[in-house]
Amino acid sequence: MSIVTIDAATEAKVIEILVDSLDLEGGQLTRTGLFIEDYGADSLGAIEVLSCLETTFGVTIEQDELPRMINMEAVLEVLARAEAR
Repeated sequence: MSIVTIDAATEAKVIEILVDSLDLEGGQLTRTGLFIEDYGADSLGAIEVLSCLETTFGVTIEQDELPRMINMEAVLEVLARAEAR
């Protein structure tokens, strides 16, 4: 497994997308907070996040990555893998 990194600007943009999509206040989102359990997200929110990431970063994220995208840390990993392709 290779180590993937995301720069601070990219992470800030991801945070913005997540806060917006999950309808949160900026300070509520943590790297490990679970979208469904902690923030009450639904599957439509997950699809919105995926779509925003693809549009913003010009990447393709496979639908089978959705179940892995349970928190910000996982989203950053999925995005990094998509950018590496």
